Amino acid sequence: MYISKKNSSSNFIEKLMAKIFSRYNKQSLIDVTFKVSNPTAVVPAHRLMLAAASPYFENLFKGDQGNNPDIEINDIDSDIFKGLITFCYTGEALITVNNVGAMLKGALILQLDDVTNSCVDWIMTNISEYTLQAAYTLQRETQCERLKEKLIEYEIKNFMEISRLDEFLSFDVEKLQRILESDNLNITREEDAYDAIKRWFNYDVPARQESLPLLIACLRLTQFNADFLLTHIQPLPGCELLAHQAISWIREPAARTKINMRFTEPRATCEKTLLALCHSEMNPRVLQYNKAEDKWHEYASLEIDYTHYRTVLKEDNILFIGGCKSGVSSNIVRSWNIRNKTWQNLCVMKQARCGHCVVELDGKIYAIGGVEHGSEGKKVLSSVERYTPSAGWEFVNSLTVGRFDASAASLNGKLYVLGGRNVSGALKLVESFNPDSNTWTSCADMTECRVSPCVAAHKGHIYVLDTNSANRRQNVEHYDPRRNIWSKICCLNADWARIAGMSLDNKLWFIGRPKSDDRSSVSVYDEDNDRWVKKCSLPNVDRYASCIVPVALLSSK
Repeated sequence: MYISKKNSSSNFIEKLMAKIFSRYNKQSLIDVTFKVSNPTAVVPAHRLMLAAASPYFENLFKGDQGNNPDIEINDIDSDIFKGLITFCYTGEALITVNNVGAMLKGALILQLDDVTNSCVDWIMTNISEYTLQAAYTLQRETQCERLKEKLIEYEIKNFMEISRLDEFLSFDVEKLQRILESDNLNITREEDAYDAIKRWFNYDVPARQESLPLLIACLRLTQFNADFLLTHIQPLPGCELLAHQAISWIREPAARTKINMRFTEPRATCEKTLLALCHSEMNPRVLQYNKAEDKWHEYASLEIDYTHYRTVLKEDNILFIGGCKSGVSSNIVRSWNIRNKTWQNLCVMKQARCGHCVVELDGKIYAIGGVEHGSEGKKVLSSVERYTPSAGWEFVNSLTVGRFDASAASLNGKLYVLGGRNVSGALKLVESFNPDSNTWTSCADMTECRVSPCVAAHKGHIYVLDTNSANRRQNVEHYDPRRNIWSKICCLNADWARIAGMSLDNKLWFIGRPKSDDRSSVSVYDEDNDRWVKKCSLPNVDRYASCIVPVALLSSK
């Protein structure tokens, strides 16, 4: 009968190892005995077997005490040592939550790489039971490179959780730099990484000031808008040039080949897309834009029993603020989690509002103006209130001119309220709010009155167009806050726009309906050629709201 060499060799090795282990159990042909302390124990073994399994034993037996029949071991507990010797014969080690730390330390001493790897893998697989803090402590004690590598992988994958821990504040700059450089850093927006750096930096400003530019350079700075770069990055010590380069990259595409930027593309986890909220019915739909297909797909259907609310994106949630039910204005505030598709009631506004505008600035949500419908009729509001999770809603200074059906945008650390109407009719008035001084300032008027205009902050300007127009083409203008002037750009070929403007992928997006078309379409502004490029279509509904979200934030269900 023919037996292949492969099968024959495998069977021979299995039989050989079984006989060797049998000799070990019977303490037959033993040629070395280890005397181990804590507690005192005697562990017999075979030199050849241990030398083959570990460079530590090979070097030990070649050394001065290599021929001694008895060798003392003082830096490994006896139970752990017995387990590691058994591994040299069987290739198996029993690892538990109670012994994994000591097992790893012993394996590192005896240079048993397979046991080291098994211990590290066990720790990371059972991190909730072993605890992350214990893993950090063990890594510091052992300086185990594999554990260090696995912890960094874990930190990249669980960055949002890790960045909130006290342990994060003690990370050295080299480790934090490596984490932040990763294209797979698990964040939903680049601002998450910025916030983590600021928390780390503020923990010890004098000692970390020199390292701050190294970490800021790890951010995907071109994914921020110019407003964020000017107000958050540029003021940081040593980061002025980084902010300037990123702003130039955003505003001057033709000069990009001359700008030395470390990272110009978004992280793999931070690709962004559009969500559109369709308001054509009491149960609106949320549509998701697929850039690769240039198509819209339904993401979720919502159940809402009131209308005329305003929406704004806050971290992983869309906030539904105010509105109207049965002809009465509401101060209700609800939050819809994009990832989990769940609702939560938030603190109500101090004043019921309908026809108001909402906007986010520096993590705070502002509800501005509007009307209050009640038993005494309709009241035009000039009041403004601001929401933070810690303080709830609180009033700030009121508008100079009360109004409703206006729109708002944030730019360069300020809020801008544009157009709308009051008892005198439609307005072209623009006001800006400085949150630092709690003051409103009049700005240059728009070139024409606009009611519920679409607005977008984009590359240091505010773009605006009407939601409806009697003309075949939409007049589009933009505001330069540094010069306090309005200028017109190429008209948008649409009857009206139904969605707030958006800045995505460093481009300006609007949605409108072209003449003689029964569907709304997305238009993207080509700045180089001052023209609008039509993209995909959307079903026609009464009104849209929009937001830009990371693709990783969207549920896969």
